[in-house]
Parts: sequence; C-alpha cells; structure tokens
Amino acid sequence: MTRHGHHHSAKGPSQRQLRVGEELRHALAWILERGELRDPALATTPVTVTEVRVSPDLKNATCFVTPLGGGDAEAVKTVIDALGRARKFLRHEVVRKVNLKFAPQLHFEHDTSFDFAGHIDQLLHSPEVARDLHRDDDADIEFDGESDETA
Repeated sequence: MTRHGHHHSAKGPSQRQLRVGEELRHALAWILERGELRDPALATTPVTVTEVRVSPDLKNATCFVTPLGGGDAEAVKTVIDALGRARKFLRHEVVRKVNLKFAPQLHFEHDTSFDFAGHIDQLLHSPEVARDLHRDDDADIEFDGESDETA
C-alpha cells in the first residue's frame, strides 16, 4: 500500500514506474515554478507536487498536488480544477522535458496524506489516548517489579 492508501498491484510499482513518476514530478514542479500558466488560480497560489504515480504501461499519470500551506477545501478544488484545465499544456511541456516513448495523460488529485498525518497526530495527542498510553506504562512497571522479585 502506498502512502495514499491505494494498492498498485500485488508486487507494487516497478522501478521503472517509480523512476518515471519521479521524473514527471520534477518536470511538473519545474513547470509550475516558472509560472507560465495563465490561469489566475495557479498564478496566485503556489502548488506543491508531492507524488506522481504512473500506470504500468506509463500512459497515465496521477499527480498528487496540494496548495502550498494546505488551504481550505475551496482553495484545493480551485487549484485541482485549474490544473485540469491546463492539463494539455502541462502534458506538452512535460514531454519536452522528459524523454518518454508516450506522453502520459495527466490526472490531478489532492494529496490528502498531510491531512491524514495531522489527524493521526491529533488522535495520538487526545486525552483519551494519552490516558490509555499511561495506563499501559503503569502496568508494565508493576509487571517488571513482580518479575524482579521472582528472579
């Protein structure tokens, strides 16, 4: 399972898929950084490309992006929609930058891994979980104390 919770295949992505995905990620980040896109949503909001997942035939690429600093759901939707409108231009620019036999179709999705990590962190710091963690620590100390007496 990847960090986005999806399975690639039984064996996972191949080295070639991983390498091409990383090259596509670098190319997209470079293109977005240059600011050549005329869409106002992309011109005013810096976008981070966190991962590009490529299909086994290298013809489709799912690009996980997030606005820099996160942003609310409306900002994320605006960025994803703008990238979808610029998809053909981005595909053309990616092909110029990355040497591939086929130009992959680009699909953009919001990267929710940061939100998920924040949720897990919030759960670990909640009073209920902290209480349970301390209870387990106390039980371990009592158990260790008894085991020392019998040894």
